[in-house]
Amino acid sequence: MEKDKVEAAVWFPEWRDALEAEEWNSSRRDAYRSMIVRYLEFCKRSGQDVTIGSARRFAERLRPEELETVKGALNWFFRRAHERRRPIDLGDFPWERRLIERIRTRHLLWRTERTYREWARRFAAFMAPLPVENAAESHVRSFLTHLATVKLVSVATQKQALNALVFLLREAFGKNLGDFSDFTRARRPPRLPVVMTKDECRNFFEAMEGTNRLMGELMYGSGLRLTELLQLRIQDVDLERRQIRVRSGKGDKDRVTMVPEALVERLKAHRARVRALYEQDRARGYPGVWLPDALARKYPHAGEEWEWQWFFPSRQLMHDPRTGLRRRHHVLDATFQHAVREAARRARLDKRVTPHVLRHSFATHLLESGADIRTVQDLLGHVELATTQRYLHVMRKPGVGTRSPLDW
Repeated sequence: MEKDKVEAAVWFPEWRDALEAEEWNSSRRDAYRSMIVRYLEFCKRSGQDVTIGSARRFAERLRPEELETVKGALNWFFRRAHERRRPIDLGDFPWERRLIERIRTRHLLWRTERTYREWARRFAAFMAPLPVENAAESHVRSFLTHLATVKLVSVATQKQALNALVFLLREAFGKNLGDFSDFTRARRPPRLPVVMTKDECRNFFEAMEGTNRLMGELMYGSGLRLTELLQLRIQDVDLERRQIRVRSGKGDKDRVTMVPEALVERLKAHRARVRALYEQDRARGYPGVWLPDALARKYPHAGEEWEWQWFFPSRQLMHDPRTGLRRRHHVLDATFQHAVREAARRARLDKRVTPHVLRHSFATHLLESGADIRTVQDLLGHVELATTQRYLHVMRKPGVGTRSPLDW
């Protein structure tokens, strides 16, 4: 193999999702996942890029009995990375290309496009051998019922599938849809949010380091959702007024929340590092950051301006699947989610901790400290007060401070 191909760097941040999608048994997936993690940690420790050459050097360090696994895992990794490295992603099938065209004509977010395409592919597999173009209301009802009764998905997942398929049939195929009320609904069992105590939060943050810790503490200290945290831009974080402006949050609503006083100096230092990275990108002539379509058309060079840069940019450039441009994106959600899981493991917490648990803990601790529930509702961006009231059930002293009879 040519030397330039052997040492060509690969960027494949979605490898975990791609691995989960493989129809293998769990032991094979687990073995491949473990080996790929070991390889990526090897690259990080040794300061090497993710290349075929570094993979070979990594394999040379392993025991003979591990060679079969490392060969299979890394061959899969580089093959799938190459398959996904297309300049512009326009879909693989005629119906998918029509769907993508309608999504992009409507200027939907890339996250929405990815979700709609994934559900459309799952629906096409469910329809097989019938072509998906022949789909009718009865097929959609059968698929939604299948999700509820066989796959046992949540209410939110079933609703997401319904929205995606309605868009597919109506926008891509031009079919008029009737009433979708007679399919089996997923159950909505009552769920209480998982909340960490203040001591658990302290131990959790001590198990994190660097930018991941700063992101985790800001999410907890400001009550942000994960996507809100990742999509912050420089102009959204006002450190002088101690405010964060959340733009186009859930329900496409803006709101303002607090910046924790304890993080101000560290956030200033982080912003200075981002400024240096921004100036380096400009000197190298990289394209500006992604902007919403309407804004990009009105101000074509705004993505190159400082105030529009991501507050938490990724360390490496990524290919924009819509334009083919190689530009700097924000930190990926999967990257931060993995950091949170690892921190919870190192902190030896006895509960399942996800990034959203930090938001739950923010709300609960505010209420425990005596904050007004309406204030907490505004900070969280909840439309209904009932959504905020569920945190009353997980407060340290529920029942308005009522003591247990065992404590009398």
